[in-house]
Amino acid sequence: MAAEKIQAETRTEFGKGAARRIRRDDKVPAVVYGHGNEPLHLTLPGHDTMMALKHGGANALLDLDIDGSSQLALTKQIQIDPIRRTLEHIDFVAVTKGEKVTVEVPVHLNGDAARDTLVVVGTSTIQLEAEATNIPEYVEVSIEGLEAGTQILASDLTLLEGSVLLLDPETLIVNITEQVSAEALEAELESAEADAGIERDESDAESGEGESTETPDE
Repeated sequence: MAAEKIQAETRTEFGKGAARRIRRDDKVPAVVYGHGNEPLHLTLPGHDTMMALKHGGANALLDLDIDGSSQLALTKQIQIDPIRRTLEHIDFVAVTKGEKVTVEVPVHLNGDAARDTLVVVGTSTIQLEAEATNIPEYVEVSIEGLEAGTQILASDLTLLEGSVLLLDPETLIVNITEQVSAEALEAELESAEADAGIERDESDAESGEGESTETPDE
């Protein structure tokens, strides 16, 4: 994953009032932590940063130009306005080229399983160790044509070269099961209720209570 170049400005004003002024100028307050250094408080261009985060995904890597110096920064936390969907604040961790980092990467399913099957996702993200400059945006899992009874475990995943799985190899990622019909579900529910001693109330149709009580004209 290539780092996108972003022009950053050192931020000297803090507090809610300063943050609001920054956002009014279509900019985003941000902080870069890590490597034993003091946190870097920055202001980033709103549109360019938003596009970079969209391209890079959950673990977007940015190359921040700070007063002429370059700093690689890995996205750790993003605050977004729930109504306007604009960037409110971003936390980054400073990284260097070749450095190993631990990240959560989403799992993307590709294709369609066999007919009359149900695809159950065991986990939607996996934890990896990868080079900061080579973090996969996602891990793709093909379920094309898979039959009921197929299970895909963490050990079955194909990872980007240099990535190391930090997850129990037996962790269930995807489970393909038979699709259960509404009739089968109803029968299973009735059986469970019977085992538990639960009696259902008869419907009007079943009990005859819904029959007409009208008498012939006299």
